[in-house]
Amino acid sequence: MTSDDSKRVDYNRLIKNVEHLVEAIEDADDVAATVHMVADAVISQFRDQLGLYGGRIYRREGDEFVLQGTFGEAKEVPEGLRVSADYGPIGELIQRRTLYMEEDDPLLDRDLEADLGVQQFVAIEVGDQEYILSFNVAPGYDKSSILFSLGILRHSINQKIRQERMVDALRQARRIQASIVPRGNPDFAGFDICGRSIPMETVGGDHFDFISMTDKIIGLAIADVSGHGLPAALQVRDIYMGLRMGLSRDYKIVRTIERLNEIIHLSTLTSRFVSMVYGELESSGNFVYVNCGHPPPFRVAADGTEKMLERGGIVLGPIPDATYERGFVKIRPGDLLVLYTDGIVEAMGRDKGGQPEEFGLRRLIDAARDHQHESAGGVVQAIFARLEVFCSGEAPEDDRTLVGVKRPPEDQE
Repeated sequence: MTSDDSKRVDYNRLIKNVEHLVEAIEDADDVAATVHMVADAVISQFRDQLGLYGGRIYRREGDEFVLQGTFGEAKEVPEGLRVSADYGPIGELIQRRTLYMEEDDPLLDRDLEADLGVQQFVAIEVGDQEYILSFNVAPGYDKSSILFSLGILRHSINQKIRQERMVDALRQARRIQASIVPRGNPDFAGFDICGRSIPMETVGGDHFDFISMTDKIIGLAIADVSGHGLPAALQVRDIYMGLRMGLSRDYKIVRTIERLNEIIHLSTLTSRFVSMVYGELESSGNFVYVNCGHPPPFRVAADGTEKMLERGGIVLGPIPDATYERGFVKIRPGDLLVLYTDGIVEAMGRDKGGQPEEFGLRRLIDAARDHQHESAGGVVQAIFARLEVFCSGEAPEDDRTLVGVKRPPEDQE
C-alpha cells in the first residue's frame, strides 16, 4: 500500500458492498449473462476502492479460453481471441483461483499482454473454471489488498452463479414435470376420475398418472419418491418412462413393476426409494393392482363400508430382485376409490386441546365418505379443503397428492 491513506481498503465495508452488489444483480437467463452483469457492476462500484477500471471475460472451450468481450475502460480487443489453458498465468490461476502477477513475471507473454493493453496479470476464475475475469488495475494499489478483495468477489460471484444454475435446473425440472402430469381427467367407460398434486417445493417427488391402454382398460398410478426437490423430480421422470416402457412391451402387471424396480435400483440419483401403487381398471369395474410399500388406497363402497388395498410388496429400489403379487378389488356402481400419498395423512395440525396431531387415515376416509356422492373432482377438492382447515393454512411439509375414482350409481350411468 502506498502512503496515500485514501487508497486503504476498508474490508468490512467492502464485504457489505459486495453482498449488496450480488443481491442487486438481476436474475439472468444464463450464467454468461450473470458473469457480464457482475463484471460491469464490479467496475462501476469498486473502481475507487480497488483501482479496478476495466477488464476482459473469457470462456473455456476445451483446452482454450476464448475472449467473450471487454468491460469498463479496457482496451478494445476483437472477440474470439484464444488463449491456451497451458499459458503459464492461466495454469497458475486455475491452481490458485485468484492471481496477481507483476509485469516482470517470467511466465507472462509480454507481447500478448501488450496486445491486451495490460501490464500486470490480475484475474479470478469463476463458475468452476468455466470463466475467467481479468482486470486492469490502476497503479498505487497494494497487491495483497487486491488479492484479498478479489477473493471475496470471486466467492460472491460463484455463489450467484451456483444460484443461477440451480434456478435454471429447477426451471428445466419443472418443465419436465409439467410435461408428464396428466393434462386433464380421463374419459373412461363412464368412470369419473380426477387427480391433483401440490408439491412442497418448486418441483416435487409425488406423481400420479393415467395411462390409456385400450378402450376397456386404463392404468392408474400414484407414487412418492423419497426426498424432495430436484433429485426427487428427476426420479419421477424415471417412473413415468419405466411404466410406459414396461406396458408398451405387453408385460403383465407384476413383471412391469419388477422391471421398474430394477431400473430404480440402478439409478445414480440420491432418491432411489419409491413407494407406488399401480393398477389397471377395467370397464367392468375390476381393478387389479400392486402396492409397492405405499400408503394403501381404499375403496368406499356405496353402502359406506371400506376396504384397504394393501397387497403387493416392498418399496421400489432397495432390492434389485424384489418380488410382488397382485391384489384385486371390484369397483361397483356408487363406489369410490381413493389413492393418496403420505403427505396427506401425515400433514400436521392441532387437536381440540391444541396439541400437534397428524391428519391421519381416519380423517381422510371420513372426508371421502362424507363426499362420496359427489363427483371425483368434488371429493378431491373437499379433502384438500378439509386438510387446509385442519392445518390452519400452514405451508405443507411434504408433497400432497390425491386421486379419486368414482363409479356413478347405475341410475346415473
